Order: sequence, then structure tokens, then C-alpha cells
Amino acid sequence: QVQLVESGGGLVQPGGSLRLSCAGSSGIIFGVNTMGWYRQAPGKQRELVAVISSFGRTNYADAVKGRFTISRDNAKNTAYLQMNSLKPEDTAVYYCNARFEGPGHREYWGQGTQVTVSS
Repeated sequence: QVQLVESGGGLVQPGGSLRLSCAGSSGIIFGVNTMGWYRQAPGKQRELVAVISSFGRTNYADAVKGRFTISRDNAKNTAYLQMNSLKPEDTAVYYCNARFEGPGHREYWGQGTQVTVSS
């Protein structure tokens, strides 16, 4: 019953924008979870894109800093990733992650959404 579902991926031209959403089931209390976005390109390891703690503190990969913005709406049980000035190297499957900030640090992952940046 615990599930994260990403949406908003697609094909966009370089310089364009996309907004990814991550909707959590009622089994995940966003208010006590660090939310993160990760991505994985073919043949490459999954890498951190951005994280946001329950307090709203954010951290970004250097490759996306200044272009991407992670946010969360705990009332809607949803996290977002606003991606601007997209580059071809941003092409990857983007995954949502929830990490419990309490004991055990249980993690949940979404199914991923494809983002393709190409002209």
C-alpha cells in the first residue's frame, strides 16, 4: 500500500522546462520523510539530483544547481522537481525517493519517469 508515483516526464527541447511530481500514498507521511529525486541514465549509476528534508532544507547535485528546484507540499503528500534550462545530459529516468527521518530510515522508491532532452 505504500507507494510513490512519479509523473510529468516527457520529451523536451534543450533549454526547456519540465515539472515532475511525486505523489505518495497515505502510508508515507511526508512530514517525517526526507524526499529526494534521483536519476539514472542508460549505462550509468543512479545519482542524486536533489533532496529536501522535512524542515525544507535542500541539497542539489552540482550539475543541476541553479536550474532545478525541489519542493514539497506535505498537505498534498506530493513532492516536485521543477527543471529549467534542461540539457541533453539531463536525459535519464528520474526516480522519487522517500526516506523516513526516524528510526530505521526506511526508504521507498517510485517507478521512475523518463525525461528526454533532445532537439
